[in-house]
This record gives sequence, C-alpha cells and structure tokens, in this order.
Amino acid sequence: MYTRGRTLKVTAVSAMVVLALTGFSSGHGHRSHGGGGCSSSHQDHDGSSTARGSGSSGSDPDDSPTSTSTGGGSRRSRPTRTPAPTPSSSHAAARPLKDGTAVLVHCASTADPYATVEVRNPNGREGVFMVKMSFKDARGFAIADTGNEVSVPAKGRTTLRVSAVSTGRVEEIAHCEVDPKAVADR
Repeated sequence: MYTRGRTLKVTAVSAMVVLALTGFSSGHGHRSHGGGGCSSSHQDHDGSSTARGSGSSGSDPDDSPTSTSTGGGSRRSRPTRTPAPTPSSSHAAARPLKDGTAVLVHCASTADPYATVEVRNPNGREGVFMVKMSFKDARGFAIADTGNEVSVPAKGRTTLRVSAVSTGRVEEIAHCEVDPKAVADR
C-alpha cells in the first residue's frame, strides 16, 4: 500500500511535468488554442502576441521589449513613443522678424507708370514687409505717398511694382523715393 501510494505520487508529478512541457500550464489564466496539447498563441499583459511553433515551451521567461525568436515564431517589440517637439524649436518660429531692406530699381514715368522696388528678407523664414515710397515732382514736392505690403521668402528677395497711375499726374513725376527700411509685419 505504501509503495502504491508512492507510485501514484511519482506518476502524478511526472504527468504534471509532461503537461507543463507540452503547454497545458494554467499560467496567467489564459486558455490554450492549439490542438495536440501545444499552445499556439499567448497574450502578454502588455497586449503583444507571441507566436510559437509546435514543440516549444509554454512559458516565456523573457518579458523584455526586444524582438526575439521562439520556436519558429517571432515576438513583437513594444512600440516606442515619438517625443513631442521641444519648446525651443517652436519658440524659434515665434521670434519677431527683423526688418528687411528696400531698394529703388526703376522710377515711374509716362513710358512705364510703375516704380520697381527690390525688397530683401534677412530672416530665416518667410515674412511680409511694408514698403513705403513717394512719387515727387521736379521741385521735390510729393505727388503721392504709398505703402505696399509684399511677401518675401526666407533669406530671399522679391521685386515689387508700384503703380503711379492712381495719382493722375504720372507726367509730373520727376523722381521716386523709397524708405530703405522694409518694416516686417509683426
């Protein structure tokens, strides 16, 4: 009787070892989905799946986020998060623009009633600049003063054409004066 009880205990322990090795363990409360006694998939607590081939162990001692291969299947690594932009990079875009420069290229005349001005942007981003100019007669009196906004690309230049037609006195224009500072729109 003593020998029979001992034999039953050894048999029970052996059966448990066989079950543990073939994937019939009850670890983590998950059910086995494979036939023939092998676990075909396993759901980790972090939500990632582990695929296993037949003959692999039902336990997974390595829960690290690195990618590993287990019995013909592969374990997916946990996704990494992309860091949010730093305040310093968004702060650079919010810095006020420096004023640009404006240079007269051509004054308006009866042959061409448009003054041409070249506007330069010293900034590392596109900006809008206000260009002020005056159309004057031979005695230096202002016929008309204008203000025009123009968009200029980063570290670039733009040609602006300013009409003198609205003055109604194009034939009296002797010279044009441009404010050399193109004021940045803040």
